Amino acid sequence: MNKRDELIEKYATDLKNKCGVIPDMDLLTKVTIACGPSIYNPDSSTVSASDDSEIARVKDNFLINKLGLKDVPDLDKGIDAVMTQYGRSNRKKYRAVVYYLLTKRFGKESAY
Repeated sequence: MNKRDELIEKYATDLKNKCGVIPDMDLLTKVTIACGPSIYNPDSSTVSASDDSEIARVKDNFLINKLGLKDVPDLDKGIDAVMTQYGRSNRKKYRAVVYYLLTKRFGKESAY
């Protein structure tokens, strides 16, 4: 098993155990691949829910640019809901898992 496959398995485990979600492995794989090399870097592979600039990057770079959503207040509510679902006290929120949950929440699976 290569490193990316190991990470995808780790992300699937997080979705099941921390988020209560049975992942669509095909979509999770596509989201992970789209994250590119950031998944291999300890800093860029996670999202800090307490860092406003990080949340703004998720909103601008992922929700607006990647998924093509309009900049409306529902985006902030969606990010907040996903962070709560992942667990606010959970310090390691993997970027691929956050992006997967946001993709599902906004029904934008077609972006992949």
